Amino acid sequence: MEQRITAGLASLGLTPPPQAPAQLARYGQLLLEQNQVMNLTAITDPDQVVDLHFLDSAALLTVGENFQNKTLIDVGTGAGFPGLPLKILEPSLTVTLLDSLGKRVNWLSTVCGDLSLEHITCLHARAEEQALEPGFRDSFDFAVSRAVASLEVLTELCLPYVKVGGKLLAMKSVDSGAETEGAARAISKLGGRLLPRVDYTIPGTEIVHRVVVVEKIAPTPKGYPRRWAKMQKAPL
Repeated sequence: MEQRITAGLASLGLTPPPQAPAQLARYGQLLLEQNQVMNLTAITDPDQVVDLHFLDSAALLTVGENFQNKTLIDVGTGAGFPGLPLKILEPSLTVTLLDSLGKRVNWLSTVCGDLSLEHITCLHARAEEQALEPGFRDSFDFAVSRAVASLEVLTELCLPYVKVGGKLLAMKSVDSGAETEGAARAISKLGGRLLPRVDYTIPGTEIVHRVVVVEKIAPTPKGYPRRWAKMQKAPL
């Protein structure tokens, strides 16, 4: 697993810290072990864990943003993707992993301790509620999310966390064009501006994924995000 990680990162043009491939391999080992007793991932082949989780997450470091010494929140992190690989690959990041399932958050805390990671917080909360809390709203350089919700709903969940001048990086499929167009009103209403998308191929595969980039240009108006049921029933 470690060799595949090293080769894949090189294919992405990344130069990780010396300890990063071993840390990611250990993370993969812990993921597959825990997955036997907890539903963390449908991907159980170690090579696919490397490709579809680690390298897919790592590709965010290639989209042209400077992540050094920045703050990042991963909304709906699940088993830690993409936030935890980003922290391993860019240790200067201050990262918050947010998820609504306590068992997952507790496991992520254990993983972070095993890997001796600092300046990373594993937070059990609902995204639409935590975004209203002081110190979280309009506070992060980056919000990231992968496979959580449609873009119009995801924008309402994530953009309130981002400070003016920061960005939401939403990991989507390459056939998300119509979804992106449909989210234009929500992006504008919530203080965002759509920037050019970035497509990338996951090393070792023919899979092409997309990062939808939304810049925060104004504070998110009061009243957003709304309750989850309201977002689902009446998207912006």
